Amino acid sequence: MIRRADSQDINALVLLWLRSTIKAHPFISESYWLESAAMVKETFLPQARTWVACRAENKEIVGFISVLNQQFIGALFIIEEFYGSGLAQELMSVVKNYYSKLLLEVYQQNDRAVAFYRKEGFGVITDTHHPGTGLPTWVMSWQSL
Repeated sequence: MIRRADSQDINALVLLWLRSTIKAHPFISESYWLESAAMVKETFLPQARTWVACRAENKEIVGFISVLNQQFIGALFIIEEFYGSGLAQELMSVVKNYYSKLLLEVYQQNDRAVAFYRKEGFGVITDTHHPGTGLPTWVMSWQSL
């Protein structure tokens, strides 16, 4: 089940984000993510429009996607148990139905995410570096036809 997130979901989202982002970015120190958690909880998530994927049987949140400024995907994370299940595609489909253009930034070293975004029709528009880590990233874009 996919639904819009509400304020009661914040703690679960931050925990899912923290666990997933540490796993997805082994090339970045865990301490960087731990230091970023408060900003995610207090600034990013409250400003974003977020959809969550929940288990049908107990409503546990197992994934989410967040969009800032009507077009920037700031987060797309699912728990490892659901890798390859199609859940990420379902979440992406939801936001593609709401927005005609989407942007995101992805670490170039995050091969799994880059491959997923390319499969979803995103193309690289800018080669840059993340200001917080200094590591190379790509800004990618998708637009409906």
